Amino acid sequence: MNLFNAIVIGLKEIWAHKFRSLLTMLGIVLGVASLVAMAAVTKGMENGMKEALIAMGGLDKVLVRDEDVPLYQEHLKDQAIGRTIKDVYALRQSAPLIKVVSPEMELRGAVIGANGKTTNPSECVGVWPAVLEMNLFEVEHGRFFTDLDEENAHNVCVIGTGIRDAIFGSPEQAGHEINPVGQVININRMPFVIVGMFAHYESEQARKLRELEKDKPKEEATGPARQHGWMRKEWDAFWRKNNTVYIPLNTMWVKFRSASGTGGLPDPRLTDMDIKVADLELMDAALAQARNVMLMTHNGIEDFSFRTQENQVEDINKRIKNARISGGIIAGLSLLVGGIGIMNIMLASINERIREIGTCKALGATNGTIFIQIVVESVSVSLLGGLAGIAASYGLVEILTMLSPTANSPVITMDTMTIAVAFSAATGVLAGLFPAFKASRLDPIQALRYE
Repeated sequence: MNLFNAIVIGLKEIWAHKFRSLLTMLGIVLGVASLVAMAAVTKGMENGMKEALIAMGGLDKVLVRDEDVPLYQEHLKDQAIGRTIKDVYALRQSAPLIKVVSPEMELRGAVIGANGKTTNPSECVGVWPAVLEMNLFEVEHGRFFTDLDEENAHNVCVIGTGIRDAIFGSPEQAGHEINPVGQVININRMPFVIVGMFAHYESEQARKLRELEKDKPKEEATGPARQHGWMRKEWDAFWRKNNTVYIPLNTMWVKFRSASGTGGLPDPRLTDMDIKVADLELMDAALAQARNVMLMTHNGIEDFSFRTQENQVEDINKRIKNARISGGIIAGLSLLVGGIGIMNIMLASINERIREIGTCKALGATNGTIFIQIVVESVSVSLLGGLAGIAASYGLVEILTMLSPTANSPVITMDTMTIAVAFSAATGVLAGLFPAFKASRLDPIQALRYE
């Protein structure tokens, strides 16, 4: 008997006991559907996280953070000055492996108002033009700050499209482009002239959905609000970029820090400082160089640390790995249950076909032929279950998308489907081994006498 005949006989056996075979395949269907859906969800998460990571500056960006002094410098804690503009100048002059240094002073709790409307930006920050390269911003309308704006602390600002939408209305609602350049907005009741607006930023999934929505008639929104990003709205990288307000660093220091500080000077400490290395392959050397420079400006006190985007990539990979392990265990248990079901049904099938097997052996079928026949029947059942599971996974992914609208869109890949089908086939082989061995060892005479 060749393999093709064995498969045909196996399929006929499945068809002859349709309902029983369907119940047997159910475990495999659930296992494969769970495996594919789990992989699709984690793939969507991975895509969203990496997309957001690139949107926030790319892998060559390094965050310089304030840090508690180490234990051996605890006695110098009162002298720790934190990050200041002095660090920025020192890094620019003495650290050639650092390509860009971007200082930031943030106005926390800022309120933006104009036209009788108010909104809260994701951040209102005093910056240098270096922030454009640091955070990969592009000015779509108008311009960015000039040296004159910085030197004279002009009340000028550049906003994101989210601020434009909240104060002046969105192009989708108005039906035409809205350019806010030249308009005046109030930042904590202080007037600022808008000299530029950034381009709109969104994830690939959000862009596709927006393109689809363009051609649909407008309907009143129902159901939960959908967000696009890798976490909650306030941590959505694209939402944060679109709701940013930048003003000159000197303006922030003079106009909003005047009430703080000592010796009659505003507080000189930076809220944030980011650097970009000139060569990603020289990351360690660049960080060592930056550390030495900052130790000099901090009088040897190590009250700072560096956090690379690679650290965040490692965190992302760790979360993805944990999610895959958890989902894999659940899917594995389902496949195990499915395999036990197949083994059970194959044993029952052998008991029903003892005389048939005895006849085959009496006509010359070898033990190996019987063994292969039973294994092929078992694999046929599991493979059909696997294919049905692939189809069911699309429905399961749709349900998960509806139940979790804030998550990134799950992505079903060909690799995942191939692995899932391979797992179902392997389950069929393992589940059929014992029944096949038992059937192949039957004595033909006793089998023919079996009632």
